[in-house]
Amino acid sequence: MSRSLQALAYARPSALTSDRGGRHLGLETSGGLTPVGPETHPQFFAGFLSSPQAAARGLLAVADVAAARYYQRTLRASLDPVVTANGDRLRFESFSGCCGVYARLDVLPEGLDGADTGHGTTNVDVNNPLRDALSRLTGDEPLHLRVGPDELAVTTLDGPVVEKKVPLPDRWLRGFAESQVLSAGFDLRAELTAAEAVRFLRSLPRSSAGGSAGAARAPLWVVPAGATLRPTTRPVPGAVCLPGPERLAALQRVLRYATGLRVYGPAAHGGAATAGAWEVTLPGMRLTLTLSPEPARGFSGEGGVLEALATDDAAADAELVSVLLAWEPRIDTADLAAQCGLSTERVRAALARLGTAGRVGYDVAEAAYFHRELPYDAGRAERHNPRLVAARALLAEGSVLLHADATATVLSGERRYQVREAATGVLSCTCQWWADYRGRRGPCKHALAVRMARRAEPAATALPPATTPTVPAAGESR
Repeated sequence: MSRSLQALAYARPSALTSDRGGRHLGLETSGGLTPVGPETHPQFFAGFLSSPQAAARGLLAVADVAAARYYQRTLRASLDPVVTANGDRLRFESFSGCCGVYARLDVLPEGLDGADTGHGTTNVDVNNPLRDALSRLTGDEPLHLRVGPDELAVTTLDGPVVEKKVPLPDRWLRGFAESQVLSAGFDLRAELTAAEAVRFLRSLPRSSAGGSAGAARAPLWVVPAGATLRPTTRPVPGAVCLPGPERLAALQRVLRYATGLRVYGPAAHGGAATAGAWEVTLPGMRLTLTLSPEPARGFSGEGGVLEALATDDAAADAELVSVLLAWEPRIDTADLAAQCGLSTERVRAALARLGTAGRVGYDVAEAAYFHRELPYDAGRAERHNPRLVAARALLAEGSVLLHADATATVLSGERRYQVREAATGVLSCTCQWWADYRGRRGPCKHALAVRMARRAEPAATALPPATTPTVPAAGESR
């Protein structure tokens, strides 16, 4: 797995303190982006939390996911959460080390009191002493929250006194992109009251039997049944997939303060496992965990962004759309399309491409994208996507032969693969990848290369239809 080290420099450790003026939660920021450009230690908020205990437990839940691996648990995982200030709310995000769980705490306008919220994105320090202090937080006294240094601290900083160097695998970056593309296809499937939400979530196992080996079990499905959810072993109409229910353990942190539970997912199709989002509503907040289709399968390999990455139009459109983004908490695609002079479909493709650089996320509760700027190399996820890299290599080697009908032949090593385009625009292939997944994890490298070739070459260059059938080859997994 390709990875590098990301240096997170903080002016001081984040801390929870008390004095005569009350309790103060100071979250220190690392380098991030704001409307005025990069800042070493940006400040996004200084005010009170309307529900301090619920907010503290929600932040701990996000930190739990950042420090966890739900698959191959013996490996280390730790990456400080990302915070985005959208002008009226704060969003805290994290990814598990195994890339299979995405967590986000949205502290909404009604959850913040007494100050304006800034704009920008950065990492925040959530250290072990702070976690212990937040876990012990009790009582209903007001809690003052500061995200970023106060003015006095800014004038006296001589440099960072806390520096963390954390591994940043490429698959984590791709996971941010893939999870938002999948989430954009989710619909609300179930909604439970607070009492039913607590009853259902507390009935789930906290850990899988056998650790990583347990990840190979058949996926669990749940279906709405009256006011609650009923487990089922098969995807009946209306069912939602719950692969690896132990991966919802972080939600246990906030159940005492829950006001309800919403479940989002795609329509069940066949027996294949699917991703899903589980959102606990809290006073002035939402805590959402999005699960990959399988515990042993992270979001990074889902392939949902490959079509957007493979087109030059989306690249140009993304540049145009990015100029109009201003850390909006809710991006109106129709309004953005009108401003850009593009169709809504092209704007959505551009947003998907921007998601590969961490520049937008997707909020299932509002069915809308939101703007953020993750402090990562914008082109890294694209450069290190194996299927995209392989498809471009096939194209550069002249291995794609387009035919006059809706087929193409791709030469890969000593084998030939036939790619066919259906009336719906979906490309199928005779390789083993297509035979295994049937498009559920995006296009194979052969179909992707054909898509890129058809966009780059006029139909007049096409060859006669292919007549030689091809067969799937073992070992051609992508």
